[in-house]
Amino acid sequence: MNKNMGNVLIGAVAALIVLSMSIFVVDQRQNAIVFQLGEAVGIKTEPGLYFKVPLMQNVRYFDSRILTLDTVDPERFITAEKKNVLVDSFVKWRIVDVKQYYVSVGGDEVRARTRLLQTVNSSMREEFGKRTINEVVSGERDKIMEVLRTKADADARKIGVEVLDVRLKRVDFPLEISESVYRRMDAERKRVANELRASGAAESEKIKADADRQREVIMAEAYRTAQQAKGEGDAKASALYATAFGRNPEFYSFYRSLEAYKQSFKNKSDMMVLDPSSAFFKYLKSSGKGG
Repeated sequence: MNKNMGNVLIGAVAALIVLSMSIFVVDQRQNAIVFQLGEAVGIKTEPGLYFKVPLMQNVRYFDSRILTLDTVDPERFITAEKKNVLVDSFVKWRIVDVKQYYVSVGGDEVRARTRLLQTVNSSMREEFGKRTINEVVSGERDKIMEVLRTKADADARKIGVEVLDVRLKRVDFPLEISESVYRRMDAERKRVANELRASGAAESEKIKADADRQREVIMAEAYRTAQQAKGEGDAKASALYATAFGRNPEFYSFYRSLEAYKQSFKNKSDMMVLDPSSAFFKYLKSSGKGG
């Protein structure tokens, strides 16, 4: 009885081992090829659970997701003007025919990436050679990327690969040319700045000269107006004085003498040497006669 139970357990374990060796799973991120004695006998592109013959068949998986081919260092290309430019780019691709992919590159992703890179670089060299730097940098950049994608995809189909996109991340001059361009741009900006400063200084002097001229004109006009007003005022005052003093000449003479006395005896230290019979003392002598 125990012997029979042992045989059953051994048989069950063996069956499980054989079953596990007969089952394989393909998920949604993969394609699979079933090989029998080194020959491809089945392609599995749908996710699910599949069976194979143990020991005779083996399965190899391939990534079906979108992959990125990004250059490590920028590549150097020559434009139609015989100018060198450095181009940094990347390619989006994926496996669409897993059997053709295996036949063409042995399922080796490194070989597939090398093939794509060679195709893209060849197309890029051709397209850049037809265009100027301005067209490459901005004018026809979108058109170049679409042409590169179309050419790369047409070649990639031969190895079971689809090229979804080719992008130019950066187009720049080599270091030695960039420094020369920078120096030329710097000199040009300094020249423009100096011209603007000179133009500003000239305009400033012009404005100052015009302001000074206007100031002189305004001051001259103001002085003329002031003198005219003063003259008119003096004339009116003289007329008023003449009218007032004409009515009482004696009072006018007395008033003027008082003003002279006030100015002459303003300070205690003032000293005057005059003849006592001088007309200056006319009203001092007669000051008490009316009392």
